[in-house]
Amino acid sequence: MSIRLTALYLLVAGLSIYAWKDWFKSLCGLILIMAVIHHEDMPSNMFGILGFNVWNILFLAIFLAWVANRRRQGLTWDMPRYVNILLLLYLGVILIGFLRAALDRSHIEWYPLKNLVSEELINTVKWVLPGLLLFDGCLTRRRVVAVIVCVLAMYFVISAQVIRKMPFESAFGGGTDIVHIRFAICGEIGYSACDVSTILAGACWGTLAALPLLRRKRHKALVVVVVAGAIAFGQALTGGRAGYFAWAAIGLTMCLLKWRKYLIVAPVAAILLPVVFPGVATRMMQGFGQVDVAGQTTIDENSLTADRMLFWPYVIDKISESPWIGHGRRAMNRTGLVESLEAEYPGIGATQPHNMYLETLLDNGILGSLPIFLFWGAGVIYSARLFRSGNHLYSAVGGLALSLMLAQLFAGVASQHFYPEESTLGAWAAMFLALRVHVEEKRAQMSEIAFDTSTNNGLLPQQAAVLCRYS
Repeated sequence: MSIRLTALYLLVAGLSIYAWKDWFKSLCGLILIMAVIHHEDMPSNMFGILGFNVWNILFLAIFLAWVANRRRQGLTWDMPRYVNILLLLYLGVILIGFLRAALDRSHIEWYPLKNLVSEELINTVKWVLPGLLLFDGCLTRRRVVAVIVCVLAMYFVISAQVIRKMPFESAFGGGTDIVHIRFAICGEIGYSACDVSTILAGACWGTLAALPLLRRKRHKALVVVVVAGAIAFGQALTGGRAGYFAWAAIGLTMCLLKWRKYLIVAPVAAILLPVVFPGVATRMMQGFGQVDVAGQTTIDENSLTADRMLFWPYVIDKISESPWIGHGRRAMNRTGLVESLEAEYPGIGATQPHNMYLETLLDNGILGSLPIFLFWGAGVIYSARLFRSGNHLYSAVGGLALSLMLAQLFAGVASQHFYPEESTLGAWAAMFLALRVHVEEKRAQMSEIAFDTSTNNGLLPQQAAVLCRYS
């Protein structure tokens, strides 16, 4: 056993034991471990048992400690009722889609049932659970800040791995071989190139949104240069065009919402970025300026969309066959669409729609997709409101959640999933953190009202102040 694995096992064992004293701190450690959860040196399972790995073991210890201690700690589940309903509907959609796939395994006979249960159900739901625990436990300002730091540190470590392994030519020069190299190297890190580009796009802007929490200008400058700079450079090296688009769209959105004075810088950035990172510009312009047989300059839509324009019409046709309830999980396989596409376009490798909106409509139909859209829409609205707040803590939480959610929604046009997965744990954690702060913001408003009317109802000022935990 290597020294790194020994250290990892000792860390997990220590955090598992410490969870019974303070499950929240161990949960923060669990979030940090996500940076290396699928690293090439990280064992996927132990003793050949499916799902028996260090992350699951640690999370189980934290979950049991949370269950055992939440009553003693006086925790109450105060998530807004309509959010609870949307969450339950979201879970119901996942469960029904899984059951449909389990009962009708046409064209996926090669997929063992135990793997279907593990990947399409358990490993889909479990990535949301840390966020639920964070919602329940982030009752102090210090804990909120700790979660922000841990989430951003996780993304910083991921970007550091990309910078360490990926040739800089990917951003500064490029070449056809770089496109293939990035897949192999990101695979060693444990996340796909598309996923890394997307999550780092959100993390970059989330880091900038958290700057108001720092008081000194030199600390802010250090975070911008070292943390945000490393995350942005790491994303540039991935070559993920959906993530590049998401980065630009997130920045524009956040500037329109709050940072309007920086809109003046946007044209300058648009001019300078291709000069500084020509490899990124080459990657983004792939498909444009193609010369056809007649010598005319055209746009190669297949090259531009990585062949997505070839199979998206087929996916849309398949959606129209069952528009209301869809076909269940892994619909592209189970409907035979993957086999048909492979027969017509050999080597295309389209095993999923590569569009999160088309995917959920194909799997779950309009009825199943509606609660999913409503939940994400509510999360974006809550986060945007917090981001616009004059309270630095609220703004930092809202900005982080908003940037990570928008990264998924913007990049989802060409990749990503509405189904929770390991690469989105940070987004789910930030989302539930924003919900917690939203609840506390309402509590603070109640505190102000209670204080204003204290002379009439006999409520003491210190009793009113208890309602606001972040003050």
